[in-house]
Amino acid sequence: MVDDLYREIVSAGTHKASSIRVAEAAKVIENTQRDLNIALINELAIIFNKLDIDTEAVLQAAGTKWNFLPFRPGLVGGHCIGVDPYYLTHKAQSIGYHPEIILAGRRLNDGMGAYVVSQLVKAMLKQRIHVEGARVLVMGLAFKENCPDLRNTRVVDIVSELAEYNILVDVYDPWVVHDEARYEYGISPISEPSLGTYDGIVLAVAHDEFRTLGAESIRKYGKKRQVLYDLKYLLSAEESDLRL
Repeated sequence: MVDDLYREIVSAGTHKASSIRVAEAAKVIENTQRDLNIALINELAIIFNKLDIDTEAVLQAAGTKWNFLPFRPGLVGGHCIGVDPYYLTHKAQSIGYHPEIILAGRRLNDGMGAYVVSQLVKAMLKQRIHVEGARVLVMGLAFKENCPDLRNTRVVDIVSELAEYNILVDVYDPWVVHDEARYEYGISPISEPSLGTYDGIVLAVAHDEFRTLGAESIRKYGKKRQVLYDLKYLLSAEESDLRL
């Protein structure tokens, strides 16, 4: 029996669903639930940014309550969380039901790349950095930290949105296969950023290599006048110019 084999391999135990339809539905709603939780935190981050309140500080305070769910804001990509809600909504619409909450969460999460770029551009203008023709370093392309997986990465939204402002973008990710990035997204990652080159730096993925570099070394990639945007709370609030 297949379930006996799984019991031998999976030490945490297994649950045998009553049917393949139940099993598939369970997987889809698990990812949909996570998507909606992240969408809520993304929306809260946008609100807190407008209120000039540090989102991470709020989440840390809220996390002292035992039943608070420890989600963080950010880009939602990958082959599961950013995809499965669309499978569910497509099936729902095919039987005559239009989902409201699920699609609202998807719209919000899919719009985070554009939001990040708008915040970066506003900060650059406040620093009197000429936006058109500026150079921006995007650190990270994989959809999550410490892996080479590029499937449905939403970092590409940041790259394409920056291009709309005629900003020159370099993407640096020590984990991804460069040929795969070129094939999948038309992006040619650089092997190493140049020092003193960039008007803006976006920490998009929380790779350990970036955490090890630290704020001082990362800022050396930028010009004297620069904007450092930390999407992943790799740095402290004092070490970056913008955070989600």
